[in-house]
This record gives sequence, C-alpha cells and structure tokens, in this order.
Amino acid sequence: MKISISGIRGIYGQDLTLQTIVNFSRLFACFIINNSAIADKKCLIARDTRPSSDIIHRTASAAIMEQGIDVIDLGIAPTPFAFRESTRYGNAMIVTASHNPLEWNGLKFVINGRGIFEDELESIQQQNTFSSTEFGKSFHINSKYIFEMLELMINNGYLDDSTKNTNTIGIDPGGGAISSFIPQLYNSLNQKFFTVNDIAGISSRSPDPTTDDLFELRKLVLSNKLDLGFAFDMDADRLVVVDKKGNKLSTDLTLLLCIASTIQHGAKTFVVSIDTSNAIAHMISKHGGTLSHSKVGEANVVKQLIEMNADAGGEGSSAGFIMPKFNMCRDGILASAIISSLSEDLYDDCIEIASNYSTIRTKVAIESSFQEIVIEKFEEKFKEKSSQIIKMDGTKILIDDKSWVLIRSSNTEHAVRISVESTPDKVQSIFNDAKEKVQSIYEEIK
Repeated sequence: MKISISGIRGIYGQDLTLQTIVNFSRLFACFIINNSAIADKKCLIARDTRPSSDIIHRTASAAIMEQGIDVIDLGIAPTPFAFRESTRYGNAMIVTASHNPLEWNGLKFVINGRGIFEDELESIQQQNTFSSTEFGKSFHINSKYIFEMLELMINNGYLDDSTKNTNTIGIDPGGGAISSFIPQLYNSLNQKFFTVNDIAGISSRSPDPTTDDLFELRKLVLSNKLDLGFAFDMDADRLVVVDKKGNKLSTDLTLLLCIASTIQHGAKTFVVSIDTSNAIAHMISKHGGTLSHSKVGEANVVKQLIEMNADAGGEGSSAGFIMPKFNMCRDGILASAIISSLSEDLYDDCIEIASNYSTIRTKVAIESSFQEIVIEKFEEKFKEKSSQIIKMDGTKILIDDKSWVLIRSSNTEHAVRISVESTPDKVQSIFNDAKEKVQSIYEEIK
C-alpha cells in the first residue's frame, strides 16, 4: 500500500482492506475533530465508479460517523466536484485511486478545499482514535459545480462570442465518475457532443487515459469528423485531448492549452511540477509571465500556488490543470471547458510551440527499499552529460536548453518514474539510455 500526500492507495482485498479503510477513516475523523476551526464538524465524502468503491464508501462513511462527525454524501462524483463542495464543509474524503488500474482503490483527503500537505499527512497518522458518545448523521447533497464553473467561465470572458470557439466534441469518460454528468456539462457549454464508454462503471479501456491508446475515442472523432476528443480518468482530474485527425495529444499539451487560454484572459503567474514540459515555460515567457516549479504531486503544486498567490498551474505529466481561485486540485472538467472554447488561432499557436519538444515518460517497477540508491547511482552515471543537476524531487539532470532527464520515486505506485524531454530527433536515444541505466543499476543492487 502507498501512503502519500495523494492519500492511501492499494490493491483492494490485498494490501488495501476494509480494516485499512476503517483505520484511516477514523484517523482522519479524529484529525478533523482536533484541527477543524468549524464547531459543527462535518466531512464530505464522494466516490468513483470502481467495483470496490461502493463498499469502501459505505465503510468509510460509517467509520467517520462513528467518531461523531456528520457525513455529507455526494455519492458518485468526480474529484473536482468534491474539492469544490468541500469548501462549504471544511473537509472531504474521496474514495478513488484516480488513474490506477481497476483493482486498486484508496482514499484521498481534503482539508479546506485542498489536498493534504506532508505535515498534515504525518499528523493524521499520529491521531489517537476514540469512541464518541454520539453517532454522526448522513446527509445526501447534489453538487453545484457545473453551475459555478459556468459562472466562472462567463464572468471571466472565456465564453465571449469574440473569442469562443464552438466545437463538436467526442467524450470518453472511461465509465468514470463524470459519466452521468456529461449531458448537463456540455449542454450548458452549448457544445455538441458524442460519447463512448459513458455508462458509469463500464469501460472498454483502462482507467488511465494518459497511457491508453484511446482507440474508440480516436475512431469516434474520425468517423464523425469531430473537432476534438476528450478522455477522462476515473475521477476526472486528468484530461487527455484527441485532435480532429484522431491523434492523441501529449499530456503536457492539455496543460499548455489551458495555460495559454488563462494568459489570454489576464493570468501572469504560474506554478508547474518539475516534470512538466519546457513548452509551458516557452509559452509563459513569450507572453511576459513568470513561472516557478514545484515538486511533483498535486498538493505540492497547490501549496506553491497558494504561497505565490499564482493564477494557474498544474502538472504536464498527469494532464492536470489547476486554477486555484476556482478549485485547488487538478480539474479535468474545467480544462475540457476551457479547451473546447479556445480560438483556432490560439490552439494552433500551442501546437506549433509544442512541436519543438518531445517528452517520454515511463515507470520501472522497483521495490521501495531500493529506490533511493537507484536514484543516487543514476545521478553518478549521468553526471558527465549534465549542465546542471536539480534535486528538488528526485534528480533532474539538465543536458542543454531543450533536454533533461528526471528520475524520482512515484507518489502513487511501487515504482521509479523516468521522464525525458528533448527535441523530437534526440529524445528517444536519451530516453533509451536513461531507462537502460535505471534497469541495470537495479539488477546490480537487488
């Protein structure tokens, strides 16, 4: 089981059991009791559509109510809905493993509308549980997210007739939590749409659109001559775009398209994770903005966005866009609304900038106890090729102004993640070299 600022995740029935769910739900409930400034303690809870999510949702709700806390039940709802609604109640817990395979599940913890930070994760695990004299109650609510997102778009000019583009879109929610909300969302945006994998809990593809080939969505776009295609993960915090030619665009392009649109609407300051493509830095610099980098992980990006009072940011590696004044999480739903309304000129500008960069990412399964030494030895072997080494999160080796390699431990899986960026003609050879070195080091030391 993985425990990190992304929450807890494991394979249900193996390293993630209902007893684990009870334990962590009780711990989070006690954290709320001891730390929430709101006298009337509440916890919002939502879930995705995984086979194990219903029983985990019921178990977690009972464990929270056992501690005397009322549960505000959002039912099946995307993570961005839960984050947005949690600002009204102070805290939330989401049953999801996001993009992980279906047999995985987990809990994501939300405090004051944002994910937990490292010190809060430590505090949650150190709580002492107790038996309350009163049992909390459960109340079901419906989310106001779509209405409020539409209001944001209108008030900030994203839907102005002079800039808005009307598209016909293909949607692939992967049977995830956004599935039943698609008609309301895209009808509100006045966008015509076609769907595949739109029945909650049923999908022909994997939960992670960043690694899946999205065959059905690409076929849908081509056969119906659509302008765009959008693919979501199970909890809709990630969004992958398919162009009108049926090409799956890079995860960094999702972020680039959103950042470009916010620049057009007045945004100046940005934060992205250290594994994000230089194409985003190129776009921001071109328009006179400022960019800072954070460690990988949604909560790390959000923490720096808050500290800098920045306008927007995200993670290119996870196709995740964050606009903190609306939602302090990766928000694939907001990203889809912004991208669907982009002007053709701005879209083409982003494609042109991105064409100068190529990024390859992979993961190598490595036992947690070996990961640190693998990263250290990798730095030693790659050092002679570096112009600069950054050790903010793992080791990032800058080779030249367009080329870099990052190796770091995964926050969500038992693996080391390798990210490589360079020009299209050089990236594959650098990637092959980096991956071969990681694998050979692991074989030597394990």
